[in-house]
Amino acid sequence: MKKTTPLCFVGLLIILATPGYAQYTDSLSVKNKIDSFSSNIRWNTPPQKRVFPYKQFIVPAVMVVYGVTSMHNDGLQGLNSKVKEELYTERSNKKQMHLDNYLLYAPGVAVYALNAAGIKGKNNFRDRTMLFAMSQLIQSAIVFPVKSIAAENRPDGSNTMSFPSGHTSTAFASAEFMRQEYKDVSPLYGVAGYAAAAGTGFLRMYNNKHWLSDVVAGAGIGIMSTKIAYWIYPVIKRKLFKDKEVSTIVMPMYQDGSLGVGLVHHF
Repeated sequence: MKKTTPLCFVGLLIILATPGYAQYTDSLSVKNKIDSFSSNIRWNTPPQKRVFPYKQFIVPAVMVVYGVTSMHNDGLQGLNSKVKEELYTERSNKKQMHLDNYLLYAPGVAVYALNAAGIKGKNNFRDRTMLFAMSQLIQSAIVFPVKSIAAENRPDGSNTMSFPSGHTSTAFASAEFMRQEYKDVSPLYGVAGYAAAAGTGFLRMYNNKHWLSDVVAGAGIGIMSTKIAYWIYPVIKRKLFKDKEVSTIVMPMYQDGSLGVGLVHHF
């Protein structure tokens, strides 16, 4: 009886810890209320500071470290080979499933579809489009240089651009984008987005295009990219916009060596 290897990447569906928020307490005691104006001023309250949400980055950072470590660890490379054996080598039908080429964009497209259907997310059209574009640009700026530097052979031997998985990075950046936009509406939206992203990673291995470590590292990069975008966007927003809505945004796209342009229009 064949022994089935547990698929570690299923754990990527875990929703990451939410950021903590710095809170300050006012120690000023008011002994009388004669001067109501002065008694309501918190003179000794320190100003609010934006604290970097480092806790949110722990899990995706561990995923990236796992992927990098696997390139030089015999045990983890053995796990890569065993997962390939279970998902591809021992299959009688080697037919490719091309759904991964479309599923990676599903969470991002779903955000716009939900807004069009009247289910409003966290941000308006302009802000969510800027955030989505930033997250995709960040992950692309990380993934493709690393692919060239790592020069890891794909499982099918087609080229040396295996590590990390660009499809998976794009998918998880989109999934985290969906979670961020709808986490205050329902956590189920985030779960659905992460399920689509996990499916993308699974299909990359099923099609013999990536190792398990490529998928895990790609997922970590994608998640971190979107989190970074949400962290830095408020500063960019204050400098670029003055509460003016825009209806059309053009953004560059890069995927698997192809450079293109994406157009998003709000009707």
